[in-house]
Amino acid sequence: ATGYPLAYVAAKLAMGEHLPHIRNSVTRTTTACFEPSLDYCVVKFPRWDSNKFSKVSAGLGSAMKSVGEVMAIGRNFQEAMQKAIRMATPGVVGFQPPKEDSIVDVFKTKEAIDEELANPSDRRIFALACAFARGDSVQSVYELTKINPWFLSKLQLIQKIRSKLHEFTPTSISTDLLRLSKQQGFSDQQISMALQCAESDVRALRLSRGIVPVVKQIDTLAAEFPAATNYLYMTYNGSESDGHAHEVEEKDMPGTLVLGCGAYRIGSSVEFDWCAVSCIRTLRAIGHRAIMVNYNPETVSTDYDECSTLYFEEISHERVLDIYQHENATGCIVSVGGQVPNNLALPLSASGVTILGTSPENVDRAEDRNKFSSILDRIGVDQPEWAELSTVELAKDFCRRVGYPCLIRPSYVLSGAAMKVVFSDADLQRFLIVACQVSPDHPVVISKFVEGAKEIEVDAVARDGQILNYAIAEHVENAGVHSGDATLILPAQKLFVETVRRVKKISRQIAKELRISGPFNIQLLAKDNDVKVIEANVRASRTFPFVSKTLKVDFIELATKVMVGAHVQPASISLLDVDYVGIKA
Repeated sequence: ATGYPLAYVAAKLAMGEHLPHIRNSVTRTTTACFEPSLDYCVVKFPRWDSNKFSKVSAGLGSAMKSVGEVMAIGRNFQEAMQKAIRMATPGVVGFQPPKEDSIVDVFKTKEAIDEELANPSDRRIFALACAFARGDSVQSVYELTKINPWFLSKLQLIQKIRSKLHEFTPTSISTDLLRLSKQQGFSDQQISMALQCAESDVRALRLSRGIVPVVKQIDTLAAEFPAATNYLYMTYNGSESDGHAHEVEEKDMPGTLVLGCGAYRIGSSVEFDWCAVSCIRTLRAIGHRAIMVNYNPETVSTDYDECSTLYFEEISHERVLDIYQHENATGCIVSVGGQVPNNLALPLSASGVTILGTSPENVDRAEDRNKFSSILDRIGVDQPEWAELSTVELAKDFCRRVGYPCLIRPSYVLSGAAMKVVFSDADLQRFLIVACQVSPDHPVVISKFVEGAKEIEVDAVARDGQILNYAIAEHVENAGVHSGDATLILPAQKLFVETVRRVKKISRQIAKELRISGPFNIQLLAKDNDVKVIEANVRASRTFPFVSKTLKVDFIELATKVMVGAHVQPASISLLDVDYVGIKA
């Protein structure tokens, strides 16, 4: 948050150096003997995943329950707070009451809101939004929450501006109000919901009125001394952008954006940060300007000395597009940070961003369960019987016909989010209504679940649909245990030779059909040499660090070179010749 390298300075002091002699590693021109000055506000906001567990209390107290955190930077509390809310929960647009179709549960009664305010859980910030939206005063909310009134008054201001926005249309809103809303942390999507128009319309409107973000440095000095750092953030509370370190010497290098993993959560943790760091190190080694975008303070990828330029910013369509245009970047890598950046491939491409690696259209063909299942049928790759269904009754009919258990698979999800094996009509109905909210607008793919089958995982790198390197691992547990909870063995020890041959053939067929260039992962079922595909992810998976370290080949380095068109020399891997076994537990 301060940019002051505490651990670095502490290590120097421990070795006997004196504080006035230690260089400030951010500015490189001043010493470390000073108190950091801040001309910005930082909000650290927790990420919870309590909805992954049944019958678990989400109440907040002295025992820690968060699984990760985000760090948002702005020129005022309101701006930083709204950024942080969006960062912690992708799909939430900011500080406002959740809607019926939101991923956050809706408070249905006044009593439910008051109960949440008095006894906080992971939904408290949304209860505060509901309270101010219904007209509660700062004093009445303070009586229930005991939160300092200064913070409450700033949150109330956000709600007042949001209410004001609802009075206008895109043609009637004033430039001053539009600029004020951006300065208070409102996203284009948030404003579009109030003005009842498309997000792209709001972007076009503010650009036409000259309302654009500026880039500011985190230099530990609050601009008291001249300094140029590569540690940056964006804000609407400024009149001009700061220059930054390496700007002159790297201006002729191709600029490549790398989107990080965001907040740690169940299913997305340090594995994806390892992938991002390996990617930016490879880019710098081959002469690219590596521009890192991430907002997780716990990661190595957000160390400013790992990349050419670090943006501590949201990984959203709006903000990535802002950074891409400001930096005049030549391409963007979305496939090393997990599902959050991968979901942006199609919208970013539609906005003119060059997505490096597999084309966004083919990413969509893999992520959309219906499209992918149709592809498998067409190319002759076996899969459990499936159907795309839009109502609970149709889902019940399908499950009764193929027989329970069945697997429910929504599209564009990570770590089995909203994916579940169901064993009865009641189980199915409860899950579809509560977790998936199945409807004609949000259909799900349901497939027959094969009991007693072994699950196999393939991690690979391809170039133009041709596989360069691969690893085949097997799960100790039978299929049904999520890969993040399963024990993996590499090289596989208990697979038939014919099973391995079929797995390789299927992997080649899928890579060729999707014209994959970069990393990908395939999950399969095998029972009596009958191999079926569960899903494919055209991005790095959480097992890429494991297979890279086990086989002593950096799969992400190889994938990065493929994606930027650099020379690639695939490492020769013979899984039969590996004389040791790696276990991921």
